[in-house]
Amino acid sequence: MSLAVLKSRALNGMTAPQVTVEVHLANGLPSFTIVGLPETEVKESKDRVRAALQNARFEFPAKRITVNLAPADLPKESGRFDLPIALGILAASGQIPADTLDQYEFAGELSLSGELRPIRGALAMTFAICKTDQHTQRQAAFILPRANADEAALVSDATIYPADSLLQVCAHFAGLADDSKLCRHRPASQRMLPQYPDFSEVKGQLQAKRALEVAAAGGHSALLIGPPGTGKSMLAARFPGILPAMTDQEALESAAVQSLTSGFSILNWKARPYRAPHHTASAVALVGGGGTPRPGEISLAHRGVLFLDELPEFDRKVLEVLREPLESGRITISRAARQADFPARFQLIAAMNPCPCGYFGHSNGKCRCTPDVISRYQGKISGPLLDRIDLQIQVGALPQEDLLRQADGESSAEIHARTEAAFTRQLQRQDKANYLLTTSEIDQYCQPDAAAVQLLRNAMTRLNWSARAYHRVLKVARTIADLAAQEHIGSAHVAEAIQYRRALREQ
Repeated sequence: MSLAVLKSRALNGMTAPQVTVEVHLANGLPSFTIVGLPETEVKESKDRVRAALQNARFEFPAKRITVNLAPADLPKESGRFDLPIALGILAASGQIPADTLDQYEFAGELSLSGELRPIRGALAMTFAICKTDQHTQRQAAFILPRANADEAALVSDATIYPADSLLQVCAHFAGLADDSKLCRHRPASQRMLPQYPDFSEVKGQLQAKRALEVAAAGGHSALLIGPPGTGKSMLAARFPGILPAMTDQEALESAAVQSLTSGFSILNWKARPYRAPHHTASAVALVGGGGTPRPGEISLAHRGVLFLDELPEFDRKVLEVLREPLESGRITISRAARQADFPARFQLIAAMNPCPCGYFGHSNGKCRCTPDVISRYQGKISGPLLDRIDLQIQVGALPQEDLLRQADGESSAEIHARTEAAFTRQLQRQDKANYLLTTSEIDQYCQPDAAAVQLLRNAMTRLNWSARAYHRVLKVARTIADLAAQEHIGSAHVAEAIQYRRALREQ
C-alpha cells in the first residue's frame, strides 16, 4: 500500500479542527515534501521524523514522499504532527499494519531518538475529539505523549492511550503480544487541594478585607488605593483563597486555556488562576494575539484573578482593551487571515498609589504633589474603565501599634466559608453570580426597600453616577445582603455599597 491516511488535530484559538494526514509514496528521486499550509515547525518535522525512524531501526523509504495536511487552507503549526507523519510513512511502506489506524487520532512531537515529547493544547484537542464522537457516534481513541495524559484525561468521556516513544505506538499496532498493547490511561483519583497564602497573615486592614470579601462573594472587580507598603499586593495575593470553589466545568475551561500555552499542570487542578502581569506589558500580552493567535493574560486568568499592580503606570491604550472583556467575558482576536475567540471571564483586582509620590493623604505629611499633578496621575485611568470597577477601596497606612502586634485576623478558610454560602444563595435564587445579572434581572432580584431607594437617589444626585454605576451599586448591595443572609436589600446594605463606590477623583 503506497497511501496511508491518519487523523490528527490543529489548534485555532480554543477550537481544535480535525486534520487529515495523507502520506503517499511514489517512485522517483527520493524526496520528502509536506503540503497543506505548514508553518516552520511543521516543515522541520521532515528532519525529526527521518532521524526518529532511523534511530528506531525502521527503514526510511528511498522514494518520493508527499505528506498532505488537509484541509489545505487551515494553517498548521507546532510539532504535534510528527507522530502521525511518521506512522503514515511506516503504514504506507508496509512496515506496520494500517487496518486499524482509522480508529485513532494521533498527536505528538518526536525527538531524534524516537521519544515522544509533550505538546500544547492536548486538553482542547481531547475536547474536540469527544465532541466529534457525539455527532458521529464513533468513539475515537487518542494516542499522545505520556506527559500530556493526565491533562487529556480530565475529559471524562475520552479514551486516552499514552505512549513514551514511537516504538511503543508501532508495537501497539503490530499486535505481536498482548503486553505490547498500549494501556488506556485512567485519571488520578486523588488530587491535591489548592494552596493559597492565608489572610490571617495580614495585620489590620479590616475595611479592605471586608471589601474583598464582598468582591469574592459576588464576583465584583475591585481597586485598592493607598500609600506604598500598606499591604495592597499582599491582600491581592490572598484573594484567590477566599473565592468560591471552582466547579468541574469552570476548572475544565480554565485548564483548557492554560493548555494552549503549555502552562497547565495537573497539580493546579481546581486552583483559581492568579495572573499579575508587569505594568510594562503590551496590549497583545494582555489580550492575546500574534500571527498564530495565542491567549493573553486576561484569558489565562479565566475563572480566576487578574491583578494589575501600579495601575496608572500601565499604558492607557493597554488598559482600555480591558473594557469590553470586563463586560462580555470573551475576547475575539481578528487578523487578516484568521480569527480566534478566547474566554476571558476574570475577576479584576487592581492596586495604585493615590499620587506619583504615593503619600497623598498619609499621616506623615511627606506628599508634596500639587493638586494638578495628583489629578493628572489619577486621570491616567479613564472614566469608562473606572466606571466598570465595582469597588474602590481605601487601604490606609497601619498605626505603629498594629505593626508591632502579631497577625491575628480571620483565616482565609473562615472568610471562604461565608463567601461560599453567599454564592450558594445566588445560585439558588438566580442560577448565576450577582455580577452577571442583567438589567431585567436587577429589577427582579435587587429591589431595595423605601429607605434604601431614597439613599440611592441622594447618592446619584451628589456623585453624578452613570446608569452603569447605579446598577453596579445595586449588585454590590445584593451581595452584601447575601453575606448577611438577608432576602431583602436594606438601607444598611446600600450604604455600605455606596461607600465602596466613591469616585477616585473625589478623594
